[in-house]
Formats: sequence, structure tokens, C-alpha cells
Amino acid sequence: MILPPGLMISAPASGTGKTTVMLGLCRALAEEGLTVQPFKSGPDYIDPAFHRAAAGRPSFNLDSWAMAPCLMAALAGQAKGADIAVAEGSMGLFDGVAGRGGSGHGSSAELARAMGWPVVLVLDVGGQAQSAAATALGFARYDPGLPFAGVILNRVASPRHERLIRLGMERAEIRVLGALPRRGDLKLPERHLGLVQAAEHPDLETAIAAYAAFLRAHVDLAALKMLAAGTATGAPSPLPCPPAQRIALAQDAAFSFTYPHLLAGWHAAGAEVLPFSPLADEPPPEADLVWLPGGYPELHAGRIAAAGRFMAGLRAHADTRPVHGECGGYMVLGQALTDASGTAHAMAGLLGLATSYEKRRLHLGYRLATLQAPMPGHAPGTRLRGHEFHYSTILSQPDAPLANVTDADGAPVAETGSRRGHVTGTFFHFIAEDAE
Repeated sequence: MILPPGLMISAPASGTGKTTVMLGLCRALAEEGLTVQPFKSGPDYIDPAFHRAAAGRPSFNLDSWAMAPCLMAALAGQAKGADIAVAEGSMGLFDGVAGRGGSGHGSSAELARAMGWPVVLVLDVGGQAQSAAATALGFARYDPGLPFAGVILNRVASPRHERLIRLGMERAEIRVLGALPRRGDLKLPERHLGLVQAAEHPDLETAIAAYAAFLRAHVDLAALKMLAAGTATGAPSPLPCPPAQRIALAQDAAFSFTYPHLLAGWHAAGAEVLPFSPLADEPPPEADLVWLPGGYPELHAGRIAAAGRFMAGLRAHADTRPVHGECGGYMVLGQALTDASGTAHAMAGLLGLATSYEKRRLHLGYRLATLQAPMPGHAPGTRLRGHEFHYSTILSQPDAPLANVTDADGAPVAETGSRRGHVTGTFFHFIAEDAE
């Protein structure tokens, strides 16, 4: 499969401004008349909604740890008809699962190399001048097989500051593709799992338009278009199959973390996806399966607990048909959820799980799960790849475990998921079946 030319927008670390650059670049290119296909490297489920708002096309996660090459080829094929692909990296360029090679398995560098996308490194140059060139040089040469386009300097303090940095880059033979002055008003709002969701941004369209104007004024868009490149991928596989024909999917500010490639696979196979809002006290519509994705139930625990029509409909469905919850959805299926203030809220009680957000503790990383019992769409013994990211603590998990779960290094984790009757839940977000 031949892909349109593309670029990987990455950085040495999180928090350097690559999302601002990504959104501004996608919109600026679209305003020039190009059809832009956005992608996200790794298991992030918030950024793709921002990408869609900026580019006007759905964004898809590409994950070289969790996805087989044939699935990545299928998702890369979503760029058909686009003039250019733009991917946003996650964390630092080479960050991923530990391995013997130069970059981590699942890293943005690994993805860029596989797709042939030259890397544009967004470099926060605050507090340094010519020394920034040493950082850029290290990233450019760390992996000789990685296509490297150049750098965009971010948070430049003054014209003199920019001149000094450019002198260092010239000596290191690193191409400067843009220099963004320091501006505090262009920062996206954040919360404990990352950016505030796109749907909750007070004025996202105005913000993205400002990013695009900022990029046009300070970045060489013509050079970026010329540097974009790509390679052919292997044969694609079908997208993930739906776990049922009619799926009642919770979708609102508390339940929003569903990977775009899963929804695309469900729709492509002809499944009916029926959205409903627990926060609006809507009961699940008539369906074969109720699916509660992750999100921020800990911020809305009181409203969820008081949503009598939602709870009654959920319990009635669970009497005869399957219900599955991921992360936040799993917490709502449990007995109780304690919020940040220490107040315990009664949840659905379909599982015995009790969780607390009062004392935050980070749980983060890839997960490999071998099912001990069926989960909607997957038989016992199936190996699933996913990702876990939350700050809640398990107080009680008395039900039978759903799976044997390990981290990416093979070490067992306590978040095994639970099963009771027709109800299952996991703390990991499912990405794809294991192909190994």
C-alpha cells in the first residue's frame, strides 16, 4: 500500500509544545487547501479528538507495541485520498518499552522509521542557547536509520536568543524549520490524565485558528511540505471486529476514552453503535451489549450515583445480556467509588470492585492479558494487548479475575479485571488482539 507523504511531530520529552505545533500545522496545511490525515503515535485516547477538530478528518492511533504490522497498515490506509499525513508522537521520541535497540519498542521513532516519516523535533529552548544544538544533534544521530527533517524551536525568548540558537544549529548542521516565540496564551488546559477533552474546551475552534496563525507566521510550511515523505506498507488486515451487533456505548464527559480504530472497525463490520449519556441519566438503549469506556467518572461520581434511570437500566440489561467496562467504566460497574474529597459514592454494584481516588497513585503502562473467561468479542485463552492509565486505587476486588495480566516486561499486575455473571471489567483499555 502506497501512503501519502508524511511527517512525525515529536520532541525530547512531554510538555514541550508538540501538541500545539501539531494542531497548528494540521489546520495551517488544511487552510492551504491540502487534505491532511492526522495520526497519533501510541495509546493516547485524548489527542485524536483535537486532531480531528484541527484537520477535519478522523485521527487514528498507530502503536507498534500493541498492533501487528498488518493492523497498522490497515489504519495507515485511512490516509487514502489525503495529500499529507501528520503524526504526533508520544512522550519523547525514543521512549517506549525497554529493549536492546536504540529506541524503545512502541516508540515514536520506531513508528516513524516503519512509515518512512521524517521527524520534526519540537525543541523547548527555554534557558539555553547554543547548547540546544547539542540536544538536537544527539536526537538526529542517535538512530542513523531514522529520517530526521530538522527542528522547530519553541519558547524562544527574543530575537537575540533565536540568533544564538541558530548559530549552534548551523554548526551542528541541523536544519531549523521554525522558531516560535514564547507565548503563555497558547497553552492547552490540562487535568490529571492529560489535556482537557476536546469537547470540554471552552472555545476550541478559536484556539486552533490561533495556533494555525502562529505556525504560519513562524514556521517554514513550504519546507515542511517538501520534506514530507513516506514508504509503502505491507498488506492490511481487517479492523478489529465488533463485540456485538448492537452496542450501547456510553458517551459523555465521564465516558469518552474509546480508541477511534475500534469504533471504525465496529462500523465497518456493520455493527450498530448506539450512544447514550449516563450523566444525562439516560438508560442504555436496547442492545446486545452495553459498553462503558473509560473517562472521568471520579469527577462526576455524585451525578452518576444519583442517575437512577441509568443505573436501573444498566442492572436490568446485566440480568440477561453482557456488560463490559474499561477503567472508569469498570469503576462504575463496581460497588463504590471514593472521590478526591474522600466521599464514597455507591455505584452499580454489578461487580464487587471498590476504588478510591482520594489518594492518587499513578498506574501507567502497556498490558498483556490472557483471558481466563470470555469477554465480549473474545474467547477464553485469547491474549489481548492494551494500556492502563489512571490514578485510582483498588480497595477491594473480590470477584473472579477476568485475566492474567502482566506489564510489557512480563511482570504480573494486580489489576486483573473482574467477572460476575454477564458483567466483565478491566482497568486496561483494549487495543488489539496479540498477534505473536
